[in-house]
Amino acid sequence: MTSAAAVSTARPAVTPARLPSLTGLRWIAALLVFGFHAGTMRIIAEPDYKAVVDALFTLGLSGVQFFFILSGFVLVWSARVGDSRRTFWRRRVAKIYPNHVVLWGAALLVAWWFADPVLPAVALENLLLLQAWDPRMGWFYSVNTVSWSLSCEFFFYLCLPLALPLLRRASPKLLWVLIVALPLLILALWPAQQLVPEVSRWWFTQIFPPVRSLEFWLGAVAAELMRRGLWRGPGLTVASLVFVGTWVAAAQWIRAELWTTLLAVAYLLVITAAADADVRDKRSPWRSRPLVWLGEVSFAFYLVHVLVMTSVLRWSGDWGTGFTGWRGPAVVLGFLAVNLVLAGLLHRFVETPMMRRLAPRRPARPASVPRQRAGGPDAAGESGQQTNGRSTYADSR
Repeated sequence: MTSAAAVSTARPAVTPARLPSLTGLRWIAALLVFGFHAGTMRIIAEPDYKAVVDALFTLGLSGVQFFFILSGFVLVWSARVGDSRRTFWRRRVAKIYPNHVVLWGAALLVAWWFADPVLPAVALENLLLLQAWDPRMGWFYSVNTVSWSLSCEFFFYLCLPLALPLLRRASPKLLWVLIVALPLLILALWPAQQLVPEVSRWWFTQIFPPVRSLEFWLGAVAAELMRRGLWRGPGLTVASLVFVGTWVAAAQWIRAELWTTLLAVAYLLVITAAADADVRDKRSPWRSRPLVWLGEVSFAFYLVHVLVMTSVLRWSGDWGTGFTGWRGPAVVLGFLAVNLVLAGLLHRFVETPMMRRLAPRRPARPASVPRQRAGGPDAAGESGQQTNGRSTYADSR
């Protein structure tokens, strides 16, 4: 089997740089998606309270954009010499598939409880993570609706080991051209959607895996530049301020076809700055123990939150009606707590043990090799490595 990472001049093994800030940031992205869905479900009926939620989370769906960029960055950053394509693919399946299967089964049980019809072909397509390729509205958002993003990720995982040798051999000039070109391609998708039938335009810009892969490759190229010590970006404080400024401006004044591109750039700056801060042992507010734990369960949280909220609201008869007064914010906070508990259980009893059982073991690194500074040619951080079945570094999910 051709190695996925042995693609250029061999580099000596180095102690992996931990990236806990990226793990903490994963929780912020998951929280943005949760807030967006809480707002679109109209749980809060009080206009003043709803206005606050809308102001904070109106762009929350872009949290998925963050996950895609982070996925590309982490997987290129952590690629190891000697890993085969089969090993890489097996590790990624072990990471995402057990949680997906559990939520797939839970969603079908909920559909049965509410007597919602589910076509066998729809259920099978979702189980196999093929739904993002299907432009039919009832198909790409089928079963557990948020799993469409896993369908995209699965495509990214299939492509990366094939593209990584080219990325490793690419000249610095080409990498910088890609860093500029990829956001421009994201921007170009908005006029390009006019070539697609109107009924499929949302699917084309928001769901279609090759289109969403532009964000993944943006993170991947930035990681390769950082590995070579060529990345030139702002520090974490400046990057965070740029992101906040971009978020506020995008929410208030900028059209969707532009803010999608601007937020992709802002997310990239925060991700690279946080990674650099971790490897260089600089200050970072995102690596506290509570935030790291929240980041570790964020994948499970993302998978459970919509199914839990919609099921409870339908069961209680409050779907689409909202809660008046203080009860609206209280219900949202209650959903946040319940989803966190369920995510913690899923992470503890499904995700972690199945990773230990299904993922191939990585060979231990030499303990005596000194740690390298970020940006050096040998600073290939090991994000997503499993130690005793527990994720100790930032992962793509």
